[in-house]
Amino acid sequence: MRRRTLLAGAIVTAMSTSALANGTARAADPGPSVTRTGTTTLDSQAVFFVSYDGLVNNNSFQKNGLLTYKGYQYAVWYTANKNAVVGRRVLGGSTWSTVQVGHTLKANDSHNVISMGVSKVDGRLHLNMDSHSDGFTYVKSVAGLMDNPSGLTWTASRFGAPQSTLDGLAPTSQFTYPQFISTPDGKLQLSYRVAVSGNGRNALAEYDGSTWTALGEWSSSTGTYTSEHGSSTARNMYLHGIDYDVNGRLHSFFTWREQNGAVMCSGGGITNHDTGYVYSDDRGRTWRNNAGTVVGTTGGSDKVAVTDSGLVVDSLNPDHSLMNQESQFTDSAGRPHAIISYVPGRFGQCTTDYVSDRTANGRAFHVRKNASGTWQKTEIPVPLNSSQRTKLVLDKYDNAYAIFPFGRIAGASAASGYTDWKILFDGSGLNAFGEVVIDEMRIKADHVLSFMYQQKSSGTTPSALHVVDFALPA
Repeated sequence: MRRRTLLAGAIVTAMSTSALANGTARAADPGPSVTRTGTTTLDSQAVFFVSYDGLVNNNSFQKNGLLTYKGYQYAVWYTANKNAVVGRRVLGGSTWSTVQVGHTLKANDSHNVISMGVSKVDGRLHLNMDSHSDGFTYVKSVAGLMDNPSGLTWTASRFGAPQSTLDGLAPTSQFTYPQFISTPDGKLQLSYRVAVSGNGRNALAEYDGSTWTALGEWSSSTGTYTSEHGSSTARNMYLHGIDYDVNGRLHSFFTWREQNGAVMCSGGGITNHDTGYVYSDDRGRTWRNNAGTVVGTTGGSDKVAVTDSGLVVDSLNPDHSLMNQESQFTDSAGRPHAIISYVPGRFGQCTTDYVSDRTANGRAFHVRKNASGTWQKTEIPVPLNSSQRTKLVLDKYDNAYAIFPFGRIAGASAASGYTDWKILFDGSGLNAFGEVVIDEMRIKADHVLSFMYQQKSSGTTPSALHVVDFALPA
């Protein structure tokens, strides 16, 4: 029998949450609002093909497909002829300058995204792209490019040749889901999955300004998980994100995906179960559960496993089409928040087709830790109308914003304890395909919510790729 703990201080519903208990806002703080300030076009003819229900230029698990640094915004995508491009603009500007980095998309697979990261220690831009359980392509800029954008021209000569390693480091031959994270001390880390869906492990590498080092794997694929239907002995941990907070703590929400479909009530579902949470106070070297107990060591023999206690913050069996790799964010006090989504039990206790069931009855939920250390959960009263993922950001007042498929935006105030979710923007006029890519860094830079979206198309007919901006309370 597996050991699984729903943490003490049970998750409570939205109606029992209070602004006083949340303890995050003063009465004078403004509530959530969005004011659309403009839209720019990255590419009028970006590559378009639907794979795994998504687009390669707009898979929301990209970290980062869009980012802001020192007064400029950067974006990455594939053109109609599958060339990898990186663009930049002065923050808020209407014109993007673009550079092709010498790589062509190798497969019509929406997993093969481009992710960006900035190593503050030497001012380089890093790109990792085009991988799904196989090899990747890596490109980095010259040193200082990100520190002096107005003084250095935006040309291909600013970027090195594409590589199949991280400057000689080959972390794994089965690589997926690159996510770059800038550390509080200026280094750059790369999170990725080793091996394959249903039987993989999370790992980290780190760049110190001169050398990439493999820190190692930190999650386990082994152990026995047993549901009411059957058991599985292999799985992988899917991250909802990996982020440093204002205090330097590294947070990660996750869900497990089992290899054996016997754990589900129906073969048409998806084997994802439970929302878990871990954190690290030593730059990802060791991982702790909510109680502060070490449950895994990166590169060590003891890794975070499905059998570890104290990991689960929201318990859910595999019968409700829980989505993997949704979204997370930390607030001004360093408290973790996440968006998860699934088909609630009121619509039945067994999903039989996860795409159609999520589209018809899926709902998103806001899960967060409040000031007293209690985990709370609120259903967001907005139908998904999609099988895809929702993104989460918080503004300077800790108001929460959920960016749904098709670019719809809902918001909830910190002052209410996140009980007053409502639609702020209905996506009108975007004609967005589905998931959007958020600029997580711009929120703090100038209180603007920027996201990248691609317009709907059909077959493999290219379509326009845009960035839309919304002013948040300043």
